[in-house]
Amino acid sequence: MKKRKIAFHWQILTGMVFGIVFGLVAVNYGWIRFTDFYIKPWGTIFINLLKLIAVPLIIVSLISGVSNLTDISKLSKIGLKTIGLYLLTTVIAITVGLVIVNITRPGKVFPKDKAQEFKQKFSDNVKEKQTEALELKEVSPLQPFVDIVPSNVFNSMTDNTKMLQVIFFAILFGVGMVMLPQDKVKPVKVFIDGLNEVVLKMIDIIMKMAPYGVFALLAALITDVAGNNPQDTLSLFAALALYAITVVAGLLMMIFAIYPIFITFFTKMKYTKFLKVISPVQLLAFSTSSSAATLPFTMETAEEKLGISKEITSFILPLGATINMDGTSLYQAVAAVFLAQVYGMDLSLVQQLTIIVTATLASIGSAAVPGAGMVMLVIVLTAVGIPTEGIALIFAVDRPLDMLRTAVNVTGDTTIASIIATDENQIDLSV
Repeated sequence: MKKRKIAFHWQILTGMVFGIVFGLVAVNYGWIRFTDFYIKPWGTIFINLLKLIAVPLIIVSLISGVSNLTDISKLSKIGLKTIGLYLLTTVIAITVGLVIVNITRPGKVFPKDKAQEFKQKFSDNVKEKQTEALELKEVSPLQPFVDIVPSNVFNSMTDNTKMLQVIFFAILFGVGMVMLPQDKVKPVKVFIDGLNEVVLKMIDIIMKMAPYGVFALLAALITDVAGNNPQDTLSLFAALALYAITVVAGLLMMIFAIYPIFITFFTKMKYTKFLKVISPVQLLAFSTSSSAATLPFTMETAEEKLGISKEITSFILPLGATINMDGTSLYQAVAAVFLAQVYGMDLSLVQQLTIIVTATLASIGSAAVPGAGMVMLVIVLTAVGIPTEGIALIFAVDRPLDMLRTAVNVTGDTTIASIIATDENQIDLSV
C-alpha cells in the first residue's frame, strides 16, 4: 500500500505547534541554554538558506522573465499597474488600521507605571532605532531613488536589505537582452534559463528542511521572549493585550475582507481556493518574519499552484517583497495612534492623513527583513510629533506581531500578482 504524503502546510503547522510546545516546556524546566545552543542554530541555518537563495532567484527569474518580453512597452505597462495596485492596497491597509485603533483606543487603558517600566527595559533598543531613523531623515527626499541604483551590484548582492538594487540591475540586464537581436542573446538566454532551473531545484531541497527550521525558530522565540521569568513576561504582555488585539484584528481584516474583495472582483478564482493554496506560504512567512526569505517559496507556489506565468511572478513578486508592505503599514498606523493615546495626544484629521502618506512612503523604503518596520515607525512618529521613546512600549509584543504582518505582506503580494496575471491573460486556472 502506497504511503500517503502529508500536505506541506500541515508539515509547517506541525513544526510550529511542536516548536511552541517545546519552547514552553523549555521555559518551565529551565532548558533555556540548551535551546539557545542546540535548537536555535537550526532555525538560523534555515533562515540563512532562504536568504542564500533569495538573491540568485531574483536575478535569474527577473532576467528570464523580462527577456521573454518582446515589447518594452509591455514591461512599463505591467510595472505601472503593479506599483499602482501596491500603493492602493497599502493606503487601504493604513486606513483600516486607523479606523480600528480609533474605535478600540487601546492607549487610553495603558497603565502609566507600565509605560515607565517598558521605557527602562528597552531603552537601548529605542536609541538604536532612533539613530537609524535619524540617519534616514537627514537625507534628500530623492534619496530612495538614488538608493535604487547600485554603484557596485556585487556589493548589493551581499546585502539582503539592498534587494531593490539587485532588482534594478536584473531588470536593466533583461531590458538590454530584449533590445538586442535574438541570435546575439540566445546563448545568454539558454544559460539563464538553465540556471533558473537549478535555483528552483535548490529551493525544493531547502524547503524539505522547512518544518524543522520552523520548529527551531518558534522554540527559540518562546524562550527569548519569556526568558527566566515567564510570569513577568506574561504580566507585561497582558498590559498590551488590547493593542495587540487591535493590530491582529486589522491584519485579519486584510486577509479575510480586503483581499477577498480584490480576488473576487479582479480574478476568476475563488478566494477559498486561493487561500488554501497560499496557506503554506503564509505559515512560512509567519515563522521567518521575512518577505525576502519567503520569496523563493512564494514564487514557486504562485507558478505551480496558482498557475501564474513565470513572466509575471518573476517581476511582480520580487518587487512586492521590497515595496509592498501592507501588514507593516497597517501596524505602523495602529502603533502611532496607540502611542499618541498613551501620551494623552489627540491626533487631528490632518495628522492622521500625514500618517497615511508617511507610512505609505516608508513602506516603499522598508527592507523585507525582520524588524525593519520598527525603524520606519520612528519616521512615522516623528512626522506627527509623537515622542519616539514610546516605541519601547511595544517592543515586547513586536516580534509575534511582526510574524503576522509578514504573512499579510506576502498575501498582498500574491493577490496583486494574481490580479495582474488575470488582466494580462497569463494565468492558467486549470492548475
